[in-house]
Amino acid sequence: MSLFARTRRLAILSTALLAAGLSWAQAPIVIKFSHVVANDTPKGKAADFFAKRAAELTGGKVKVEVYANSTLYKDKEEMEALQLGAVQMLAPSLAKFGPLGAKEFEVFDLPFIFDNYEELHKVTQGPVGKMLLGKLEGRGIKGLAFWDNGFKSFSANKPLKSLDDFKGQKLRIQSSKVLESQMRALGALPQVMAFSEVYQALQTGVVDGTENPHSNLYTQKMHEVQKHVTLSDHGYLGYAVITNKKFWDGLPADVRGKLEQAMTESTAYANRIAKEENDAALEKVKASGKSQVHALSVAERQAMKKALVKVHQEMASRIGQETLNAVYKETGFDPSKL
Repeated sequence: MSLFARTRRLAILSTALLAAGLSWAQAPIVIKFSHVVANDTPKGKAADFFAKRAAELTGGKVKVEVYANSTLYKDKEEMEALQLGAVQMLAPSLAKFGPLGAKEFEVFDLPFIFDNYEELHKVTQGPVGKMLLGKLEGRGIKGLAFWDNGFKSFSANKPLKSLDDFKGQKLRIQSSKVLESQMRALGALPQVMAFSEVYQALQTGVVDGTENPHSNLYTQKMHEVQKHVTLSDHGYLGYAVITNKKFWDGLPADVRGKLEQAMTESTAYANRIAKEENDAALEKVKASGKSQVHALSVAERQAMKKALVKVHQEMASRIGQETLNAVYKETGFDPSKL
């Protein structure tokens, strides 16, 4: 082969390698965001919003692929998948962190720990929230934000207003030692059950009732098989958005900064639509005429709150008294005044 031919071949090869290198350099960073609910839920909508803003703010350097409805991993599989790096982002409910060893997160399951969103956000968006998310780092997880679902109401086939109303009622809960203690304190019988099984269990009488934010109650059509709903706002259901720590720390600093901005915007969006959709869902439940909706009187709410405050102390050794006191300080809650 002549020198000219060899030179020309090297030039062509160099051009091809350069083009391949540029193509590789321009390939987006892929983030697989897995969750277990539908796209049209507050969490599903917020995940899609984050994907959109991440692409916009990074100029296409990041592509977030959202896998909804357990299409990639189921409830019990996703945490391990994140730690192994098979997915990069999740938004599990806060009750899921207890089995991981982060029992401090169970503070969010305590009944009447928050009276309203203002008190809640003092914790989730303040130093206590940062402290809690920081406790995940030793498990290879980076906590990014808290997303609301909403405050819970009780539902059953009888009104649940006085403590006597709860006695002997089989009430479904998600797996949580705190929620078990809550139901027992009311005189009810806690029934741990997968969310996907609840509608049929209510329909067939396997359980008598349950607790849910209104968006869950309505979208899962539980109001169609429950004659009564009590507006108790006794507990909170929310999520922590988390990522694989090794992956997050390995991102270019400028990209990580843009993703943090996208997460800040997504959190504001998630929390806004969660409240809007819960309010709208309650109105739809009322309009359906299938469930009678009851508001607690001041005295009824106070009696329920007083009965349930003992759960705080029962669970203090499990959650950690330091964590409990930190939340009390932020919210101004004083159990001795009940």
